[in-house]
Amino acid sequence: MNAASECHLLVLAGGGHSHVLVLRRWLMRPRTRPPRTRLILVSRHGNALYSGLLPAVVAGLEPLEAAAIDLRRLCTLAGVVFVQAEITGLDPAARELRLAGRPPLRFDRLSLDLGAVTATSGGSAGEAMAVKPLEPFLAWAERRRAGEPLVIRGGGAAAVELALAFRARGMACELLLQGESLHLGSAAANRAGERLLAQAAIPIQRRAPAEAPADLACTGSRAPAWLAAAGLPVDPGSGRVLTQSSLAVIGHPALFASGDCGLIAADPRPPSGVWAVRSAPVLAANLRRSLAEPARPLRPWRPQARALQLLGDGGWHPAGPRALAFYGPVALGPSAWIWRWKQRIDRAFMARFAALQPMAAAPMACRGCAAKLGAAPLAAALARLDPDGAPRPVEDAAVVGSDADGELLLQSVDGFPALVDDPWLNGRLTALHACSDLWASGAAVDSVQALVTVPEASASVQEELLLQTLAGVCSVLDPLGAALVGGHTLEGRDGAGLALALTVNGRVAPAAHWGKGPLRPGEVLLLSRPLGSGVLFAAAMAGAAAPAWMEALLEAMQHSQAPLVPLLAAHGCRACTDITGFGLLGHLGEMLDAGGPGVAVELEAAAISAWPGALELLERGFASTLAPANAAALALLEGPVRLVGAGRHAPPAALAELLIDPQTCGPLLAALPAAVAPAALAALRGAGFGAAAVIGRVVSRRGAAAASPAPG
Repeated sequence: MNAASECHLLVLAGGGHSHVLVLRRWLMRPRTRPPRTRLILVSRHGNALYSGLLPAVVAGLEPLEAAAIDLRRLCTLAGVVFVQAEITGLDPAARELRLAGRPPLRFDRLSLDLGAVTATSGGSAGEAMAVKPLEPFLAWAERRRAGEPLVIRGGGAAAVELALAFRARGMACELLLQGESLHLGSAAANRAGERLLAQAAIPIQRRAPAEAPADLACTGSRAPAWLAAAGLPVDPGSGRVLTQSSLAVIGHPALFASGDCGLIAADPRPPSGVWAVRSAPVLAANLRRSLAEPARPLRPWRPQARALQLLGDGGWHPAGPRALAFYGPVALGPSAWIWRWKQRIDRAFMARFAALQPMAAAPMACRGCAAKLGAAPLAAALARLDPDGAPRPVEDAAVVGSDADGELLLQSVDGFPALVDDPWLNGRLTALHACSDLWASGAAVDSVQALVTVPEASASVQEELLLQTLAGVCSVLDPLGAALVGGHTLEGRDGAGLALALTVNGRVAPAAHWGKGPLRPGEVLLLSRPLGSGVLFAAAMAGAAAPAWMEALLEAMQHSQAPLVPLLAAHGCRACTDITGFGLLGHLGEMLDAGGPGVAVELEAAAISAWPGALELLERGFASTLAPANAAALALLEGPVRLVGAGRHAPPAALAELLIDPQTCGPLLAALPAAVAPAALAALRGAGFGAAAVIGRVVSRRGAAAASPAPG
């Protein structure tokens, strides 16, 4: 879809089964997408967990990755903006979805597929670990050990299946029932479930008092409380939003609800993945119809009366995993063939997402700082601009004057095409990246001006993009006491997307000002965080980066490095730079260039850390599109830079590629007196920079002139 045609905002709140299938449908059948619409998915996590496989994960029969759908990758493939944020509320009248720590998100249509939380009624269940949300429960389950007693409150399918899964891990489980029997949907199912529990030696305590202690609560589910607080019509017992048969919320035609948080008022069904999956085609069609011009009548949906339920035993039995099958009044099993049937269904569902591939065959150019111009054309252009001028090192921030108190006034500019589709997150990352030029100079940031380019779209879409972008910038500036003092806006033409550039202003006392050099023998080089963001983003664009890698990277990139300035100053920092588009070697070369021909650097290969997944991707041949231009800096390894111990922790080729990998929100590289390095490292790690490391030392260079890369 051409961005110029976007005039509507459709927000999908939550990454439930209905929504992931809607995204897949839009990817596989682009003509079914809502017309002229900017599509946004908001989720608390980068993965959507498939509930059908979670008991097998708990039992240790499947890895967690087998049950995880990569929402970032799915959104990228489907051309949908992914926003990772906690949803805190909803204003239906203003058509705003409220998010924690960032501005509300405007919408023309909103679809709710949020999942549910465990319903508790006080007593010990309120203190027990809740099975929903799933992510904290799985982290809790991972810490349980064989031989531990485990008391589970609940008698539904989740409680039974999880008790059997924990039993398979060697735990002594017990079920506490509120009533006299299990509630698996029918008398036959209840009897089959009790037989299976008895075979596994899992006792049942019937009519257990509410105050009886329990470790895990599987006591049914409720929709998030903020749905009722928003004034939406909800079912009193479950808090699920009441909808028409079209899945449109009653009395709110701009809102839709499905999955565990929605309930068709005239045809209710209990929460189940079966109905969430079956509702997806109708939801996709009605979202499109509601945004058509003119709007088309919505399709009604009558869900099937019964759903097949397959319940695994976790594999505790010596003969191997078995399962029960329930359908209406019929119960079958336990048997191995039902388990194999369940496996085929679950794996077929997950394969529908794992097999998805990008629609475009041509690789996409990298964004973020990897979109900067290579060193060679930059240096050549600067040389031609002033052919008679003497070469001079280019500092991270320029000194533009001084104030009445004698402090130096510094200025820098940075920016790039949007690194991520989420405009708020892109604004935050761009601001952190741009501010690092001043932090690398020892300065505090005072103010920023912004140049924002938004794509051609309707005024309402452009307003939302601009608001979210500037709010992301301010999320960095506000804690610094810095101000956004102005800027300029442009409309990108001919399909240009969102881009942001920032002019950053700051000040520093002359004695505290750091340049890139000179480096002095006897100093050590301290790197504040790992390398590898360039290759990770390049691989993510190709759908090859593991979700956990991107989750860890994006979380770390959002941490401000402003606290490094006073810590480095207190430990005698004498020179500093930030590692950005030209990679570690390129920017280290600039530091050497600022110090003249008399010094060299010995880098300790084993001390240079990489973000999770970066070295593996480099070994597999992935690289940022700027990396080939950066490869010229590898010549430094034949001159003033010596790599000590290369190959002990990574293949030399991958390590060399890591050294030229372009970084966005990259580390600071600081020169400190060797004697203070241990204390500096301890201070940095105590301040939250746990990956900081001394990666090299400055030595005298005898008999050779130092090579110098192009300025950046």
